[in-house]
This record gives sequence, structure tokens and C-alpha cells, in this order.
Amino acid sequence: MAKKIPFNVVFASDEDGSFPASELNTHGPTVHGWRSAPDGSLTTHDIILRFQQPAKIYRIQLLAHQYLIPEKVELWLHYSPKSLPSTPSSQYFDFLGFVALADNANTNYKSRELQSVTVIPRRGTHLKLRLIGVQGNEYNPTGQISLLAVNVLGGDLELGPTNGNGNGDDHLCSDGPPLDTATGELALASICDDLLFSMYVEESVVHCIRELEQRKMQAVNAERFEYARKLKLCMTALRTAGERLGRYALAKRQAVQQEDFTTARLRKEQIEMYRTAVLRQLQVQELLESQGVHSSNDQSCEIYAGGKPSLPAAPSLQEVAQALADAAFSPKSIASLSLDEKSSTDGSQGQASNDSVVLAPGPSSLQATPTPALANWRKSHDELPQSPRLPSRHSSPMTSRQGSLRRRNKSVPRNSYEDYEERAIPTLRQECQGNALLEADPNRGRSRLNDRERRQAALPILVFGSEMVEQFYSRQFQDREDGLMRLRNFLQEQELDEASGNEHAASPNKVARSAALLLHRAVRDAVYSVFGQATETVRVLFLEYVPGRVSPSEVARCVDRLLPELLAKSGDPSARLHTLAQHTILSIGACPEVAEQHLVAPALSRSVGSGTHQRLAMSRLQMLEQLVHTQGISTDKHSGLTCRALSECGCSGIHHPAEPVRKVAERILLLVYKVNPRLVRKQLPPDDDITRRNLLYRQLFTEFDKLDLDRKQELLEANKYSTGDMATSPADRASTSSDASRLLKSRSGHGLGPGQMVSSSNGYASCNGKQQYNEQLKRSMLSASTTHSRKGSASNSESTEDNTPKIRCPFCDWSCAGSDASQLDRHYWKTCPFLTKCPQCSQVLEVAALNYHLTTECDAKESYVVCARCTESVHKQLYELHQMEDYCRELKTGAARCPLCHDDVHLPQDGGWKLHLLNSAGCPGNTRKKNLKK
Repeated sequence: MAKKIPFNVVFASDEDGSFPASELNTHGPTVHGWRSAPDGSLTTHDIILRFQQPAKIYRIQLLAHQYLIPEKVELWLHYSPKSLPSTPSSQYFDFLGFVALADNANTNYKSRELQSVTVIPRRGTHLKLRLIGVQGNEYNPTGQISLLAVNVLGGDLELGPTNGNGNGDDHLCSDGPPLDTATGELALASICDDLLFSMYVEESVVHCIRELEQRKMQAVNAERFEYARKLKLCMTALRTAGERLGRYALAKRQAVQQEDFTTARLRKEQIEMYRTAVLRQLQVQELLESQGVHSSNDQSCEIYAGGKPSLPAAPSLQEVAQALADAAFSPKSIASLSLDEKSSTDGSQGQASNDSVVLAPGPSSLQATPTPALANWRKSHDELPQSPRLPSRHSSPMTSRQGSLRRRNKSVPRNSYEDYEERAIPTLRQECQGNALLEADPNRGRSRLNDRERRQAALPILVFGSEMVEQFYSRQFQDREDGLMRLRNFLQEQELDEASGNEHAASPNKVARSAALLLHRAVRDAVYSVFGQATETVRVLFLEYVPGRVSPSEVARCVDRLLPELLAKSGDPSARLHTLAQHTILSIGACPEVAEQHLVAPALSRSVGSGTHQRLAMSRLQMLEQLVHTQGISTDKHSGLTCRALSECGCSGIHHPAEPVRKVAERILLLVYKVNPRLVRKQLPPDDDITRRNLLYRQLFTEFDKLDLDRKQELLEANKYSTGDMATSPADRASTSSDASRLLKSRSGHGLGPGQMVSSSNGYASCNGKQQYNEQLKRSMLSASTTHSRKGSASNSESTEDNTPKIRCPFCDWSCAGSDASQLDRHYWKTCPFLTKCPQCSQVLEVAALNYHLTTECDAKESYVVCARCTESVHKQLYELHQMEDYCRELKTGAARCPLCHDDVHLPQDGGWKLHLLNSAGCPGNTRKKNLKK
């Protein structure tokens, strides 16, 4: 598996003194990255990285700046064995390719672009990045370019004999990069090696997750699967907490840059408090098993019982200041605190006068002594609107949201942080400026609606009010989250309003339509937290508000508006996004009003094209499979869950190029096959040897055979006693076997003597055409057998010197000396291959007449029917299983069907039956062929 290759920057053509190239050596939320010199004359900038060990390179990841963007980045690789000296003059770099970067104008220069380039596996010791050109914009007047982070993924190099010329061509690796079998992406040894992970998760959490990953591998090898499940859930929760800690660390460094050390101290304590609370609640120390194996880890617990564990609430700066104040004024520390106050009276008074400190309400004992030191501890970011160290404007477009912050001293130069390159992307920027500042300002960057937006949201404004709608259209994602929570509370409180009989409340149809308009905008939001709130509100709308209130037409209109956006989100590559979208769609489908109108299943059961994205196709099929399990297969043609619709969707899915999609489609086909096997087989190629050469069809038909066998066994178990009642009793069989005239009967009912054969009558008016053909075949065979018997007797009497009597079978030419007719009876009853016993009444009759006997003459004829396809007689309760068998096929013209082996008998009127029953191989289904004697 690929892992992170450590490196050091050994050369940079130029750099800004505040942003050296050595910043690229590490990854983390507080990394500055490299930046070119301002107003430089160079148009091409080179950065050379040297790997700590020779490595095999699989992928290179680049994180660009949000507005200091180069036009393209070229990638060059050099390899030099350790045995050879490597100097810049002797290094020869191979060109791998280049990466073109977008100008980022469509995001208003607020997001960072991450480029991951998979290269042909190569050996290398040095990587050169050549940055060419600059993307001009209004925020980059100096023409600088920047690179925030570089990550190299690869594997250990297996050293071997080389020629040592340093050329990259002779170090090409023949094997491909390791791929994940499930996703087809590059397989990573650890999730922490991904640049998207290491740049936004706090360093101590990254180290903890690495240890948990090693423990998980050991647990899997030891088959401690419950322990491994806990470790997996813990790592997922730790990643979320690590992203929050990274944002706190970023805010702490910002405070240090602005020399706001009080806020920096509060941020430091906030990080420690939240990290301690997370590790304690997730029981990380117990899961690491530093003291040995814990048996409790192999048992389920309350924290990890319900899936992803919940994280503790993050402490605000006010809570941190309160905790510090409580700790400082405890009985043990009150004496030391008074000494500190006396030593720092002058500085504290100056700080208090400049910052206009406002004490938060606290206990009465603390209000009596509002000392300056206490004020500094309890002061937070939002209580510093007039800090002299904070500039009013930055060169970054992101600083326009600091509305109430003003720079007092205009002559103070901007520091390195005020250019904004250290700030996180919008989805991770929740607390860079402090939650207290955003909560203190009720309007926090919320813009008024323009005329076009007012026209679009006219109905929601009428129902919910302009204040809530402005939150949905706000640029601050915190406002959008608050708007969604307000909408959710509104929908949940409507039941109380209806119970109280409020006449001024809007109708349920208008409320549902207005909510759908706002949610249609929210589910398209790029911020995950907003999308999560939107999906929760969608579930509340359909599962709590819609049932019993909203009309069916309005429900259909709401689903038509929201379902396409959720389906698009279900194909998102991010696992948390498409999983949340799938659960939301299934929740909508569980609404009774939606299920009655069949609004979700038809959109999921459409055919899956080969060009459909793998993630989208798999999400659709997984949701369809879940609907089949919960709602079952329907007979309503508009439901989208009919056998035909599901089989067509499954057959299109098994031809998708992605294997995970084909697996889900196979499971859907198996579910339909249990209900209607014949329809599924009609959708697929014929089940023959040529088709089974395809691995996909071979596996699918094998599963079909297993289902057929299970169904047949169930039917046989159910019919075990009923079939026994249809058969004749043993006493009747014994009395019948003693009668010689019952030993053999033709289809007309005439008895056959020991040495003669009586032809049958022509009484077959009730038979169909194929049965009449079989009757003519039988009569011709009987007449041929009689003639052959008479001619054989005449020739033997002439050629034999003595007059020894012989008995000859008219069917199989069996003969024996003597005149005892009982020998011929025993031959008919046990050994003649031309004859067989009826499985129901044990009557001995010809093989060619068995099908006709079961449907017209047998005592159990009411239980048998003639198969319209192959003309065989089949028990009524086994008719469906018979039609699924391979031998149930159309009868060829001029042929007959053997009831024993189910093979076609060709030329039955010209000795075909005799050839089939009396040849050297014999009929495969005839048990009497072993007793044949010539």
C-alpha cells in the first residue's frame, strides 16, 4: 500500500522571507506554505524536494493557494542510487507531466484547489516542481504565486543492481500501483497519509489515529471483530474532533500574530479542555490497550452501540474563561492570585482601559471583587471590538466579513497572517474569528435579499417571514444552519398550532411548498454541516409534518423538487455525503403519502447505463434493493417495484463496468428470481455452455440453480404426504400383480398374451395433435414388433432340427427355451427395456405410452397435465418447477419425447424407439437396461 514519503526542500529559486520553502516539509492546519518573492523578475520558479530514502512514487498531491495561483505546475523526477554522489549539476530529471490550475474566479477566490496526480510507478530520490506563470486577479497586485502543501505517496524501494547512470528510464517499475478493490482508487496504508486529512486535522489527533489504525490491524488478525469495530468508529469520531481542534489551533495562532495573548491563552486552554473531553468520552486510552488486553473491548458498550459515537460539546471561550476564573479563585489559589494582582496592577489597568472590558455575569462572590486579572481571564474574542492590534482591512477577500473590527493605527504594517493564506477553506472555517464574535453580531454578514431573490422566495417570506428566509440566503453558513434549525422547529410546532386552532396560520399545503423551496436551496449547499441540517429537516418534513396534513398533489410536487438534488448528492464521491443522501431518500420513501403514490421507486428503477458514474449507479441500486426489502415486490405497474422493472434494472446493472455495481445488480436479480424466475431468465441469454463461459453469467446461473433446488425441496417436502395418498395401496398392488392379464396393457385397454400382441383401437379423439402422433408411433412399433416376432419364429422352426419350443419377447427380441408362459410374464414385469411401470398405479406399459397413460388412463390422471411446451405429463403441483428445468423445451418436428430421460427420439416410426431403448448405450433414464439379455 502507498504511504507518505518524507522529504526535505533542498532548493528554491526564490522565496518570500515570511513564507520560506521549508514550510512545505510539514503538514498541518497552521502551515503557511511557500510563496515567491514579491515583485520578482522570475517567470519560472523551481522547488526541489529530496526524499529521505529512495522510493517508488505512485501519486503526487498539490494544494494551491486561494488567489496566489500559478498557471501550471510541471513535475520532474530524478533517481540517483546512494552509492553515487548527487550534485545539482549531475542531476538529470525526467519529465512526468504538468498540472493546470484553475483561476478560482468562480469561487470568488475563497477556496483552495487540491490536485492529486497519479503517475506511472517510478523510482526516485528527488522531485522538482516547476511553477510557471501567474493567474492575475485583483487580490494579487504583486504577481506572487504560492504553494501551500506538497504530498508524495509511494512505497519502499526494493534495491537491486543498477547501472548507475541516473537516468529515470532504466528505473521504470513494471508493476502497477496498489489499488483498492472496492473503489478502484490508490490504496493507502493509512488515512492519515492523505493530504486532505493531514492539512486540516490537529497533529496530536493524527498521531492518535495512527496508533488506533495499527491496533485495528492487529485486532483483525486476531479476529477480535468487536474491538476492530470500536476502533473504526473511534477513528471516524476523532477525525471530526481533530478538524475542530485544527480550527482552534488556527485561531490561536491568529491571536498570537495580533499579539492578543489573552485570547491566545483562552484558545490554548480551549484546545486542552476539548481534547481531554473527547479522549475521555471515546475511551481512547482503553482502546489503545497500553497496559495489556482489555476484555471489555471485546464486548459492546453504550458509547459504540448505536453506530458513530457522539462527541462532547465544544467549550466556548466564555466557558473556558469561567473555568479558569473558578480554578483561580478556589481556596487553594486565592493567596497566589492576590500576589499576582499586586505585581501586575499597572499593566492590567492599562489593558482594561483600552479594551473596555465588560465582565460576564457570575456568582455573587466574584462580582464583589472585579479585579483586572479576572477581567483578562474572562475576556473573549467577541469582547474586543476595538483592539488596536487588529487591522481594519486585509489584502484577502475573506476579511470583508469582520464588519465591526477597525484598525486604529493605520501606520502599523500588515503582518504575515493578514494575507489570509493560513485560513481554512470555507467548510473548515467555523471558528477562525471566534464563535463569540459571530454570535455577538446579530446580522453577521447577512445580506439583504435582492429583487430577484425576493421574487423567488415570495411564498416562503409570506409563510415564514423575511428574517428566516434571509438566513437561508446568507453567505455565512452559520446563518444557514440557524435557518434550517428554525424551519425544523417551525414544522414540529405546527401540530401544536393546529391543536390550538390558530386561524392565522398558513395552510399545510403552503407550508410544505414553502419548506420545499427553501430546502431545495439547502440540499445543494457545499458545506457539509448545512447539508446535514437540510437532510434532517427533510426527514422531519416528510415523516412528521406531511402525514395526514398535506394533499397528495402537493406531496408529489415537493418530492419532484427535492428528489433530483438528493439523487445527485447520492453520487458524490464523499462517503459521508452520499450515505446521508441515501438515508434521506429512503426516509422520504417511507412516508405513507409518498409510498401510496409511488414517487421514489420509479426514479430508482430506471435502467443503469454503462456510462453512469460508479458511485451514482451503486447508490441507486443499493436504495432500490433496500426498498425491495422494506416494501416488497409489487404487482402495480406504476410502482416501479414490479418484477419486470426490477429485472430490467438489474440486467442493465450487471453490464456496468464497475464490479461493486454488478454485485448489487446480481442481488436484485436474485430477489426477483425468487418471485418470477421465468421472467428473469427471459431477460438473460440462454443458459448453455457458451453463456456459462462468461464468469458473470456462470456465477449468476449458479445462484439460480441453488434457488431452484431449494424451491424444489420445499415443494417436495410440502407434497410428500399428498402424493403418497394418490398412489394405490400395497394390498391393491399385490392383488393386481397376481393377475396375468394385467401384466401389460395397451393404451386401448386390451390385454397382451405371452406370445402375441393385439393392436390398439383408434379411440383418441380427445387427444391433441402431438398425442395423436405418439399414438400412431406406438401402433407402428407394436405392429413392427409383432411381425418381427412371427418371422423369427418361422425361420427358427425351419432351421432347427429339433422341435424345442421357445418363448420370444415381441419388443426386445429376448427369447428362452421352454414353453412356460410365466417366464415371459416375469420378463415383462422386471427386465424388458421397452416396458416400464407407471409411477402411480404400478401398471406395466410401454415407455412410448407412459405420457398418454398418466393423463387419460391412470387412476391419478386428475393430478397430471400435459406440458404445452414439451408434451410430457407433469404433476400439477410440480408444473412450475418443470417449466424451469433445462429439458423442458420445444419438441422438434418429427420427433418424440422420451419420458424417462427427456431426450428427443428421432424417426420414431422408423425404428427410432428401438434404437433409443435397445442400443449399446441405452436410454440414460431407463433402469432396466442393465438387465438386458440378448
